[in-house]
Amino acid sequence: MPLPTGDTAWPPPYLAPALDAMHTWDIWWSGDPDRLEQLYGGSTGGAPDPKRLAVTMSGGLRGRLARWWWGTPTAAGERRTKMHVPIAGDLCGGSADLLFSEPPKLTVDDDTTQDRLDALVDDGMLATLQTAAEVGAALGGVYLRPVYDVELSDRPWIVAEHADRAIPEWTWGRLSAVTFWKIVRKDDSQVWRWLQRHEPGIIYHGLYQGTEDKLGRPVPLEDSDATAPFAPLVGEDGGIPTGYDKLDVVYIPNQSSRRWRAVDRLQHLGRSDLDGVEPLMDALDETYSSWMRDIRLGKGRIVVPENYLQSNGPGRGASWHPDQEAYSGINMLDRGGTGLQLHVAQFAIRVQEHRETAEDLVNQILRSAGYSGQTFGLGGDAAVTATEVTARERRSMTTRGRKILRWRPALAHLVEALLAVDQHVFGGAIEPQRPTVEFEDSVQEDPLTLANTADVLRRAQAASTDTLVRMAHPDWDEDQVQAEVARIQAEQGMAVEDPMQAGMLP
Repeated sequence: MPLPTGDTAWPPPYLAPALDAMHTWDIWWSGDPDRLEQLYGGSTGGAPDPKRLAVTMSGGLRGRLARWWWGTPTAAGERRTKMHVPIAGDLCGGSADLLFSEPPKLTVDDDTTQDRLDALVDDGMLATLQTAAEVGAALGGVYLRPVYDVELSDRPWIVAEHADRAIPEWTWGRLSAVTFWKIVRKDDSQVWRWLQRHEPGIIYHGLYQGTEDKLGRPVPLEDSDATAPFAPLVGEDGGIPTGYDKLDVVYIPNQSSRRWRAVDRLQHLGRSDLDGVEPLMDALDETYSSWMRDIRLGKGRIVVPENYLQSNGPGRGASWHPDQEAYSGINMLDRGGTGLQLHVAQFAIRVQEHRETAEDLVNQILRSAGYSGQTFGLGGDAAVTATEVTARERRSMTTRGRKILRWRPALAHLVEALLAVDQHVFGGAIEPQRPTVEFEDSVQEDPLTLANTADVLRRAQAASTDTLVRMAHPDWDEDQVQAEVARIQAEQGMAVEDPMQAGMLP
């Protein structure tokens, strides 16, 4: 049986460094301040802990975590005032928008297959790809595979599997097998895990009863509601044929790995957009929290002499109403130095200093992640041409191009697997084949700019009508272009038949 048969540590120990890093990136991506404070060990109140203060000055892992700003404890008696700027989510979302703001063009040679492929693509594939791209940017990579359920739909679809719930196997740098796992049940200290191992042409299913750190023993699929529907479908070896003779899963690494380049079995996992910028994001949160602290402390406060307070009754203290217009006189002489004066406390708010620090940190985070500030709205929203936009966003466009190099072959393999599964399960006259994948330009010229360019080329007699139509309408297919050329020629009287070809002359 390809799946594990005996009790073993889970997840496998060699995967621990990658899973720890993905856990950190996931917390920054989620933007949850409670999880950030828990990750770096910061307390949420209570008495100062001398031992913890000593930890911040010590070495080792605990000392490193404690020296993060999110690892500093909150003073006793104070409410937590730490603020989080969700720039990690902006980074990952912006990466997905650069790739899939427009759907990729998928074409095959067979017309029947193309019609079926168009139907499959229109069925939510673009939304899945956008989500997968964001997940991959956060965790360093993402898996995609086709699934089907004849009771839910008459066609297969694509789902994304997250990299922190997968155990990949590589052959010469290519994914040759992968095991996904999911916790389907917890009961006290017992944990039930559902394992799905994908190999070329088959998927093995297994259910295991273990503990938090042990896989445990195999149990029947019927023991869990999540796996029971697969019990009558699997063969004696626990596998279900996919109808595709190759691996039905693709893995798209976000960018080339840095920290695991020399670590066996981890070097092909890819790199998160958040890798290496965690200290900068921590400093950005500290900057904004300091800014908000200045605002809180900068609120005007009036210090009132005790004689100005009005008694609220025995045991109920005294108060002073700042908006009251008339007060009863104080029956005493005003002597110098008695302190019977109102003092206004008004602290300065360092807006400029905080803004400049925050902007510099944001720009540094974007540069380190491989993006331009213009991509995320920095630098103004003035209307510019597509050429100027591309120039300003050159760094982002370069990063997008690197990612497309990884996405294009993976999408071609995935769509071929999708068509094979569709034919295997639902039949039809389609011919599964690998499509041609074309990514659309994320920045396009406005119609007025295109029209002016076409007009100049026409007057210079430097381009044909066919070329000008293609330039003005880059999203049109061949039939639309030819139909538009024919209409333009007819309107301009250029569609007259050649007399020499028509035989009109003797």
